[in-house]
Amino acid sequence: MSELRAALAAATERLAAAGVPAPRFDAEELAAFAMGTERRDLWRAATLGAAAETFAAYVDRRAAREPLQHITGRAFFRHVTLLVGPGVFVPRPETELVAEAAIEEARRVRGRTPVVVDLCTGSGAIALSVADEVSGARVLAVEADPDAVAWAERNLAGSGVELRAGDMAEAFPDLDATVDVVVSNPPYIPEGAVVRDPEVASYDPAPALWSGADGLDAMRVVERVAWRLLRPGGLVVAEHADLQGESAPGQFRAAGRWADVRDHRDLAGRDRYLTARRR
Repeated sequence: MSELRAALAAATERLAAAGVPAPRFDAEELAAFAMGTERRDLWRAATLGAAAETFAAYVDRRAAREPLQHITGRAFFRHVTLLVGPGVFVPRPETELVAEAAIEEARRVRGRTPVVVDLCTGSGAIALSVADEVSGARVLAVEADPDAVAWAERNLAGSGVELRAGDMAEAFPDLDATVDVVVSNPPYIPEGAVVRDPEVASYDPAPALWSGADGLDAMRVVERVAWRLLRPGGLVVAEHADLQGESAPGQFRAAGRWADVRDHRDLAGRDRYLTARRR
């Protein structure tokens, strides 16, 4: 066994013992990052070389449950790479399906420029993906938390996405009834809920997590803002917690002004996001 493979095996074992969900993947990502290469190219190397000490330090940090993305400073989301770190929510793989639903709807627009608004953009992951995958779309994003805004500014620079800082409840009055797609990954954890994931509890910013007694305060705002912004027939796509597969769409059904309210599951089979059309 090569020195690199032995180091990866030891790191994997240590991360697994620390409760890291994907220990082998994380060990390989950290080794590649320490060596200044990509994970897919690790097979070319037999030794960590000068990166051995750096790799060991990275494994120490990950074993203490610091997020992998905070250590590397980057997060991969669909076809884009985002800068992330303290003060911004790290985008999750399940949110890629939310972005995909918005992208597919925007691509259906014919005869005019599709307009897509991302509420609670955070790092800018969804907005950047839409801009990257829907040629010619006008994409706008809003974020209230100043720390997250700073990260979004870096990620969206040069992308053409129009970023505005402020409360989503009052966002984009100039676009009322002209938007084709409103998409959002809002905060949705109920106040008082026990967060067992150390990465979430210790590192994700509170404004991106908590949303009232039932976890749906932000979703209620999304419902109102989406109704105001969307043109008739426009689509809203909103992520929610896996236990909100009935209650989150219920906010839209109760409003009595939406058609085709549906809930959708993620790749793990968990309730994950809703869609609804403005009547």
